[in-house]
Amino acid sequence: MKFLTIGMFVAILAITFGITAWAVRRTRTATDFYAAGKGLTAAQNGLALAGDWCSAAAFLGFTGLTALYGMDGALYAVGPLVAFCTVLLLIAEPLRNTGTYTIGDVIMYRMRQPPALAAAIVGTVVINLAYLIPQMAGGGVLIKLLFGLRYDVSVMLVGVGMIIYVAAGGMLATSWVQIVKAVLMLGAGAVLLFMSLKGVGFDLSALFASAEAKAGPNFLLPGNLLKNPFDEVSLGLGYMLGLAGLPHVMTRFYTVPDATTARRSVIWVMFLAGAFFACTTIFGLAAVHYLGPEALRQGNPGGNLTLPLLAEYFGGGKGTVGGELMLGFVSAVAVATILAVVAGLTLATSGAVANDLYVNLIKNGQVEERQQVLVARMTAVGVGIVATLLGILAEGVNVAVLVILAICIAASANFPVLVLSLFWKRFNTGGVVGGMGLGLISSVGLALIGPAYLGANAIWPLVNPTVVALPLGILGAVVGSLIAGRNHEQEKRFDEVTFRVQTGLRSDAV
Repeated sequence: MKFLTIGMFVAILAITFGITAWAVRRTRTATDFYAAGKGLTAAQNGLALAGDWCSAAAFLGFTGLTALYGMDGALYAVGPLVAFCTVLLLIAEPLRNTGTYTIGDVIMYRMRQPPALAAAIVGTVVINLAYLIPQMAGGGVLIKLLFGLRYDVSVMLVGVGMIIYVAAGGMLATSWVQIVKAVLMLGAGAVLLFMSLKGVGFDLSALFASAEAKAGPNFLLPGNLLKNPFDEVSLGLGYMLGLAGLPHVMTRFYTVPDATTARRSVIWVMFLAGAFFACTTIFGLAAVHYLGPEALRQGNPGGNLTLPLLAEYFGGGKGTVGGELMLGFVSAVAVATILAVVAGLTLATSGAVANDLYVNLIKNGQVEERQQVLVARMTAVGVGIVATLLGILAEGVNVAVLVILAICIAASANFPVLVLSLFWKRFNTGGVVGGMGLGLISSVGLALIGPAYLGANAIWPLVNPTVVALPLGILGAVVGSLIAGRNHEQEKRFDEVTFRVQTGLRSDAV
């Protein structure tokens, strides 16, 4: 039976490696490597964005959180419906019009000073690594389930696949792998949704009632996971503003030819990802109804195997041909999901190191394109190794919680600096350093001493510290700008930035 599961996995993996081989022949310039030649359509980029955002946290973690904690877990799933509104209204068009490959390009275009670019690089790398860790952990859990390998070996296999995608094919390979993965993921979700509702006569109220009866009378009430009301506020703030500060999502707007296409991409992903996230709540409740909470906890304490176990059940149960086929298909799609997302994260991190640090900061832009691509590929290998080592250390933690913490860091550090760079004339290099520094220190520090990492021994009461770290990040940006004093050159450049944000003219020249 296991050969059916493995065969399904190998088939999907072969498709993604075939895409990479195709992309290698079409990746020659830095624009090809970082931005897929800026040739994706709105639908293609929307699907790729859905692939970027529908990560291991969505496919595995959100379903698991709902199954274990009821409606508190469901809050994690429905948050993105609001989050992309911020991206659509505030970020998509200005970012496409003012940058070339990375968020660091936007900061450097406005400030033109090395300390500002250095702060942007640090923020990008920290956020991407924080986001990479849960993806690697989720991939390790699934490979372990499929092949019976040790967890650390499983994570290493995910790392190897990620490095091949990025180092060989760049953004073109990563984009098309994400597009294929998004189609497979939405297809798998539709099948599971149909089967989940069919068993209860397509009566959602019956599904809710059954889940509540099996999990306890408090299952559908608030407070199972987010026991502090400020955690709910933090979660909402983190989603609403953090998504607009995630580097691997923002770099997607450089893969399209113009700002109009960038906006349309966001509309595509709002419908695609929003529909899928809404379904993960139903999957979590269905898992409780069909399998029971104890079986889910035995499968994985963090709930990360809830969806694969549900798929196995719908196929006829463990040890049956249908069960193995369903488990193999869903697990293979989930692994493809993880590989595509970690490839996007690795590419964004590689861009921060190779393009921002090496090309713009160290070499001051004086680098041949071929050498720039070579450095980017070498950086991708290094980032992949670091992410693999960190993923091994994250065994047993729910991947959704870790992802939300990464989004908290993005909301507290990247978002204030990015928005103020685009919309505040008085903002300067001191503000970039102050906002990025205080936002990073407060969000990471409070997360590390909070319940997400220390459990019952937590010093800080909130799982998600955005409600405190975000105001501190904004405060650091404002105070840093005031302390640094007025920079008339940077203020004059603000008019140029505003013109470029509104018109998109000369948007490919930094």
